[in-house]
Amino acid sequence: MSISPINAVGALGNAAQLGSVGSLGSAAQVTSSSSSSGGGFGGALTSAINSLQQSQDTAATQAANLATGKTTDESTVVADVENAQLTMELASQITNKAVQSIQTIFQTQE
Repeated sequence: MSISPINAVGALGNAAQLGSVGSLGSAAQVTSSSSSSGGGFGGALTSAINSLQQSQDTAATQAANLATGKTTDESTVVADVENAQLTMELASQITNKAVQSIQTIFQTQE
């Protein structure tokens, strides 16, 4: 049995290329964007990574604006940074679970 590669994952590149990433969004957002684009799992994954990148970009922009004095509302900046941090932790946990699942599958084939 051979496993075919997922094309959308190959376009992600390595971790250094990902740099900062943003919000995953809700499950409803991922599901609706996946079904509307017709990309299946690859489309959902691409959408989730784009959303994650957008959240990180928003947090970085807000932090820079606060540091330069363009923004004086600290609560908005803190909320954006916390949102970006939590979504990054979620993405990390999902990745860890996926890797753990794949390792378990390969161990059961021996």
